[in-house]
Amino acid sequence: MASTQAAEKSREMPQKEAEDPSSLRISPPLSEDGAAVHDLIAACPPLDTNSLYMNLIQTTHFADTCALAREDGDVIGWVSGHIPPREPDVFFLWQVAVGEKARGKKIPKRLVADIFSREACRNVKYLKTTITPDNEASWGLFRSIARWLGAPLNESEFFDKERHFKGRHDSEILVTIGPFELPASL
Repeated sequence: MASTQAAEKSREMPQKEAEDPSSLRISPPLSEDGAAVHDLIAACPPLDTNSLYMNLIQTTHFADTCALAREDGDVIGWVSGHIPPREPDVFFLWQVAVGEKARGKKIPKRLVADIFSREACRNVKYLKTTITPDNEASWGLFRSIARWLGAPLNESEFFDKERHFKGRHDSEILVTIGPFELPASL
C-alpha cells in the first residue's frame, strides 16, 4: 500500500507556485513575449536559436502548447511544443530553456505540467522530443518526466548528422515517453 501511495504521489503535478514563494508565474505566452523568449534561448547555449519571427509565431499560433515562466517580471523559463497534425495524442516538445539563475527549481517539469493541464492536451498519451546524444541535462530531464508520468521512455534515430544535417549539427535522437494517462490532479 505504501508503495502504491508513493507511486501516486510521484505522479502528482509539480506545484506551480506553492513550491516557490517568489513571484514565479507560469502561463501561456503572449505575442509581446516573443523577443524575451528569443533572448532567453540565446542566453542558453547550446540551444539552437531560431529567428525572432519564429518565436513570435510560437507565442501566437502555438500559445496553447507553449508555456512561459516569469519571476519578478522577467522571463526565466520557456517550453515550446505542439500537437502534430497526424498525431493528435502526441505532444511534441520542441525546446526547453531556463535562465541560469532559475535552474534547480524544477521549472521545466512545472512548465510541462502547466501545458498538460490545458484543454489542448486533453487527448495526449505520448510526449515526444529530440535530444542530441551528449545533452546530459536534457536526458536527465526527460528520464525524470518519464518517471513522473509512470511511462516508458524509448529512443530511436530521428535526424542523422550526415544524412539530414549534412554534418552541420549533431544527430537528434527521437525520445518517446508513453503511453500515459495524464495525472488526475491536472
